[in-house]
Amino acid sequence: MDLASAVPGLRVSARYATPDNFTGAPLPGYGAPGAWATPEMAAALAGVHEALQTQGKGLLVYDAYRPVRATEAMVAWTEATSQQHLVKDGYIAARSGHNKGNTVDLTVVDAGGTPLDMGTPWDTFSTESHTENAQGDALVNRHLLRDAMVAAGFRPYSREWWHFGFPQTGLPALDVPYGCDEEPVCQP
Repeated sequence: MDLASAVPGLRVSARYATPDNFTGAPLPGYGAPGAWATPEMAAALAGVHEALQTQGKGLLVYDAYRPVRATEAMVAWTEATSQQHLVKDGYIAARSGHNKGNTVDLTVVDAGGTPLDMGTPWDTFSTESHTENAQGDALVNRHLLRDAMVAAGFRPYSREWWHFGFPQTGLPALDVPYGCDEEPVCQP
């Protein structure tokens, strides 16, 4: 399910479809920008977005469903750049909940769409990105995000303030690309 269509007012910045990500290149499977999720996760995310809107805020999604080929490309990037420690340290997963459509990377934005200060950018692979490793407004904002997501049933990942999984069992990992220019050909 397309999150931008399912959640009115939700903002999406599909950075893996662009070179503006940690690899410096669009990832395989992101031939078109988008953010997909299971219908259950989309409904829960809509509840979070609506709750934040009552405070003059909203959500900005960086990544949701991720094709398996993109996860494999991330791991290959760690090998090509001699940064395999990012897999060992839990910042890049060899198998990801993103591949099942029940995991999301996101932040809180103000009414104008500007991301709140979280202390680090999204996809910062260091201890500074651990949810509790911030101070002042950044820590308050990380807690705002975490608390809103947890209230809707999401599970946070303590090493990445932006990463949340929605508990669903039996979901298969998928390798359906966002763009129709990659095999398998996508369905309308």
